[in-house]
Amino acid sequence: MKLLCVSPGYWPAFQYGGPIVSIHSLNKALVKKGVDVTVYTTNAGLNGKVQVNQEIDIEGVKVIYFDFARLFEFVGRTGWQISLTMTKALKENLEKFDVAHIHAIWNYSTGVTAYYCRKFSKPYIITPRGTIYPYTLAKKAWKKLPYFKLIARRDLQGAGAIHYTTEDELEKCHSLLGFRNKAVVVPNGVDLVEFNDLPPGEMLKDRYPELRNKKIILFLGRINWIKGLDILVQSFGMLKREKNDLHLLIVGNDENGYESKVRKWLMEEGVIDNVTFTGLLTGREKLEAYAGSDVFVLPSYSENFGMSVIEAMACGLPVII
Repeated sequence: MKLLCVSPGYWPAFQYGGPIVSIHSLNKALVKKGVDVTVYTTNAGLNGKVQVNQEIDIEGVKVIYFDFARLFEFVGRTGWQISLTMTKALKENLEKFDVAHIHAIWNYSTGVTAYYCRKFSKPYIITPRGTIYPYTLAKKAWKKLPYFKLIARRDLQGAGAIHYTTEDELEKCHSLLGFRNKAVVVPNGVDLVEFNDLPPGEMLKDRYPELRNKKIILFLGRINWIKGLDILVQSFGMLKREKNDLHLLIVGNDENGYESKVRKWLMEEGVIDNVTFTGLLTGREKLEAYAGSDVFVLPSYSENFGMSVIEAMACGLPVII
């Protein structure tokens, strides 16, 4: 079986969050099962770090990072990501694949792939990853609803199946939006091999000495409004007034300067000296954060399927969401 996976961004563009990790994990699992997987993506977040417009191997998965033009930037941080090179490749190569698996909704790569799949009668699956929840659609509805009615609805209705990552997502999205095509639920997963050899917990405290002799509360995710850091700051302030041996570890990349707001709230709570910001951690450094912490917290306002949650669970870390 030859599968074409299409995503607006891909590993190792970690700054775009859990979907980047989960898509790659799924593709690696499929390759191990004997599926021939090729990924079409853009070099969003990776400009200058990867070769473009040619096939390269990423941990056994064939990936082509296409260049793109950043147009209509009001739709998101990377614009609509119009890629003429990806379009050309789809025209020339789509018929060679048995099925396409499209990840995300609000981008050019989804729209162009779904269009050519319908044109060439090629079956395709779409994974919306929480982006068509009623709550999510209502957020910035002025730009989402017109796009949904003009483009995204047709792409979703034309799919052979819609892949949801949770039962909740299926129940709240599929029938509500009037879809009659097949719906499947396949949760995100992680390769447990990565967690078999965790670093000693003390390595985190050697890297950040201020954590020694403290109970460490870990937040790991993008630093933006949707992750509920305002809730986390208030809760930590309350706890710190009751227990003196707590330290908050915030791991993740700052989005649009939101970290400065979080720091301001921490100062107002009087706990800024008990918080460490590490920036984005990957690989062994990320595992050190999990292994050296005492509890993991992700108080998101909206979360389709937090990869950091199952990573923390894989490390045996108690989780609060």
